[in-house]
Amino acid sequence: MAVSTVLRRLLRVLELEEEQRHRALEAAAGELRRMQKALAGVAERERSGRSMVAASARNGMLLDRLAGMEETRLARRTAAALREGIAEMEKAVASRRGEFLAKRVERRQAETLIREAEARDAAESGRRGQQRLDEWYLDRRQRPH
Repeated sequence: MAVSTVLRRLLRVLELEEEQRHRALEAAAGELRRMQKALAGVAERERSGRSMVAASARNGMLLDRLAGMEETRLARRTAAALREGIAEMEKAVASRRGEFLAKRVERRQAETLIREAEARDAAESGRRGQQRLDEWYLDRRQRPH
């Protein structure tokens, strides 16, 4: 019996689903990297605000001090929001990674079923071929020459 077309279709569907899960994982990981880069940029913005405050203390510019304090405050608020978002995105990445790996396992199981069915078919075909050869040989021996 040949490997069923249903099994082959199932394998194709599993391959497509695995590919979709992989793309979702890559998208989530890319978003996580983007958020981490933004957090690094915000940290630089906070340092810049603190340096404005320090510079204003030296030169006595009140507006620079206020601007530096506001820059630092905004950077801290943004960093807090980004950290929260990063934590959520890390969970999403972990979840998508689990989904992807589970789908990969399903696909590999289907591939194994197909390989085993093909091996059984090949063995059965070999047995039938040998049986035909044996029958031909026996028929040939039994015929009078």
